[in-house]
Amino acid sequence: MTTDEPIAHGGTGEGPSPLQTVLGALCGCEAVTFSRTAADLDFEYAGIDFEAEFTIDIRGRLGNENVRPHFQTIRVQATVSSDESEERLAEVVEETERRCPVFNLVTDAGVKTEMLWILLPTSDGG
Repeated sequence: MTTDEPIAHGGTGEGPSPLQTVLGALCGCEAVTFSRTAADLDFEYAGIDFEAEFTIDIRGRLGNENVRPHFQTIRVQATVSSDESEERLAEVVEETERRCPVFNLVTDAGVKTEMLWILLPTSDGG
């Protein structure tokens, strides 16, 4: 696995930054945990897509002791393709977030984390 930093931060830009890698790990962990939880709760879905972003105050990494050197915020949008109800999705999401190690790691670290779960019906309803 290659990690790097953007050119603007002194890297070569040849790979994701360590923080981008953590964000990818969060999405991957949520996907795996969602899959296991959905199976446990008999929730059927066709797929899940993630869009994620974070903010960081680079001053912390540059030595400013008053600024944390890691994420300030994380925002993830997870779109679940399923004909299940919003209530059933909420049930799976609640258990997924309780079980997901990476989600709990970042929230326990005090990172403001916003997870937005969207239900995208797979049928045309008719």
